[in-house]
Amino acid sequence: MASPYPGMDPYLEDPFRWPGFHSLLAGEIMAALNRQLVPDYYANVEERVYISDETDIGRKTIIPDVRIIPTGRKTRTRREKTSSAAGTLVCEPVEVTTMFDEEIHESFVKVIERNSRQVVTVIEILSPTNKVEGSRGRDQYEQKRNEVLNSETHWVEIDLLRMGEPLLVRELYPDCEYTVHVSRAGRRPRGTVWPIRLIESLPAVLIPLKVGDPDASLDLQPLVNSIYDRGAYGYQIDYRNPPVPPLPTGLEKWSNKLLKQKKLR
Repeated sequence: MASPYPGMDPYLEDPFRWPGFHSLLAGEIMAALNRQLVPDYYANVEERVYISDETDIGRKTIIPDVRIIPTGRKTRTRREKTSSAAGTLVCEPVEVTTMFDEEIHESFVKVIERNSRQVVTVIEILSPTNKVEGSRGRDQYEQKRNEVLNSETHWVEIDLLRMGEPLLVRELYPDCEYTVHVSRAGRRPRGTVWPIRLIESLPAVLIPLKVGDPDASLDLQPLVNSIYDRGAYGYQIDYRNPPVPPLPTGLEKWSNKLLKQKKLR
């Protein structure tokens, strides 16, 4: 089953759905690149791991808000609660979510030269916590980003999330919902950005290798289409409800019309 959207499906951005999609996309990128890179290079999926606890302000993007869960009895206000024989109000217990430390895993891809085992290119896929100012995920991501940008390694950053604070400095490129940023080691601080609209298909991006070797091509749309099909997202997603995060008014109207044409609303 294919996504009803021509490019990125905004329903995949839901923080509860994103981790699985993120991991699958990293694997698809690795496989697509290895079909082109061997024998001189190869791509590997690796993970960045950190702990999110109750002090992490990015926690709400990965764990739901604390909610009171009904116990099955009629919910009462304090005035309605059962009284004791002496006429004193009696407190009743409720169930709540207990917060705990969460180990967060974020996948990324490295392109490695086979003979020297040198990391030539790092390909990152932004996650929701990477776009929350002051969060553990943002701090960990920026540390890695700065290390690479101050090295001889190329940097590729794929942002398929509308929510959150972008890491790219907004310059003179058009308004867009998503971006891909390629920073070649020899051209910094200048880089190349693909500004992507929701109404467009995802681009084929050039992945730089060592000087003298031609770029690899990473066509993102077929990869996302394959993940959508293999992950059975068409059977998981209820398109009658709005996506999370919601679309702005103009895109919401476009999306609603598209979904009606596809008979999903």
